[in-house]
Amino acid sequence: MADVKLVNLKKSYGSVDIIKGVNLDIKRGEFVVFVGPSGCGKSTLLRMISGLEEITGGELYIDGQRVNDQQPRERGIAMVFQSYAIFPHMTVRENIGFGLTLAGTPKAEKEKAVAEAARILQMEHLLDRKPSQLSGGQRQRVAIGRSIVRKPKVFLFDEPLSNLDAALRVDMRMEIGKLHHDLDATMIYVTHDQVEAMTLADKIVVLRAGEVMQVGSPLELYHNPANQFVAGFLGSPKMNFLDVEVKEAGSGRVTVASPALEPVSIPHAVGRFATGGRAVLGVRPQFLHPGQIADGGHLHGKVDLIERLGTETVLAVDLTAGGKIVIALDGDRPFDLGTEVLLGFEPERAHLFEAA
Repeated sequence: MADVKLVNLKKSYGSVDIIKGVNLDIKRGEFVVFVGPSGCGKSTLLRMISGLEEITGGELYIDGQRVNDQQPRERGIAMVFQSYAIFPHMTVRENIGFGLTLAGTPKAEKEKAVAEAARILQMEHLLDRKPSQLSGGQRQRVAIGRSIVRKPKVFLFDEPLSNLDAALRVDMRMEIGKLHHDLDATMIYVTHDQVEAMTLADKIVVLRAGEVMQVGSPLELYHNPANQFVAGFLGSPKMNFLDVEVKEAGSGRVTVASPALEPVSIPHAVGRFATGGRAVLGVRPQFLHPGQIADGGHLHGKVDLIERLGTETVLAVDLTAGGKIVIALDGDRPFDLGTEVLLGFEPERAHLFEAA
């Protein structure tokens, strides 16, 4: 395993800047997830680390060595793609050992490496099958096994689960997490799925339009987002945002109100606020509750949509003063469409962002 360091890394196509100066330190054995919406540059950044994409500017170091001009095979990395990219005419055994065959690895050594990879991935009983006899999840494990036998310094995953159905994605997500634990390897993983990011990562890198919005642990980003974009991207259902007026600013708290919201003092404010100015209040659906909360914020509305998920009840509420919010409650709750509700939240659970 190795550390990876990005120093002001840039990628441009002509006059179009795709990656706009990314600085990042990835420690040995760390599981880092690049996450963001489509087109944010996360896959491009991963391909730059792999050597499949030329670096326009900045420096890239793997295990302390500058690798800007090295070929992919010289960087000590292994990449698992969204498509399985396995050979249909070869058995699982032959596919996993293909890279070692090309490298001229002695037969006994290759067989030992393939057997160990199959054991780690629990695929011993599948080694003599062809890809056509495998499920999607099993094919993806073959691709991962082909990476394991190379014993790379860094594993790179480019949305490896996006071609799988929902149940398989959950299973494979758990397998990749276990694989990281067993190998204690440095892994960099690209996804647009925030659930994958939250459950797999030691560190999440949130990207937007080629720039890093925030870097931190999953819970750090969830509870302390650096800006409105990060707050809205992480969490399901996504955070509610309300336009509010600043009634008072100072002493570490900001008091805000709106036609839909009674005045409430918020301690977690990101940015600069002035009395009489505008701001954006953010409250996660899980932190809204029916009824009055002492010293809390309160919203009035009418239930417009109900989603019953068994373990959770999700309500869309039309606010009396205009606008819509979403609330997520534990268990199955007895609400009907059109029910008028008073919703409260604890100020400590809310966030305030600059309107700009």
